[in-house]
Amino acid sequence: MEFSRDIRDDVISGGITLSFRLWRRSKVRVGGRYSVGAASIEIDSIELMPFSAITPADVRRCGEPDLETLRRRAAHAGPISDDTLLYRVSFHIVGRAR
Repeated sequence: MEFSRDIRDDVISGGITLSFRLWRRSKVRVGGRYSVGAASIEIDSIELMPFSAITPADVRRCGEPDLETLRRRAAHAGPISDDTLLYRVSFHIVGRAR
């Protein structure tokens, strides 16, 4: 999985453990390991859900200050309305990338 340069260090440190993705189909799988800079993450869960179902706790786990900032970050692949379906991808750091 790719992350914006401005949040990559927070992903690597374990401060960010959730991401919302506007994909046509999932590009990761549960249990899969993916390089993020000098680290690797493992996917814990993937769920398809409407943008309107994102909770304040989800926003914090994404490292965003508010829901609208999260909407703007996730919208790099297209506009996001409250009904837009996003993939909710939960993950954790598992170590250094190989």
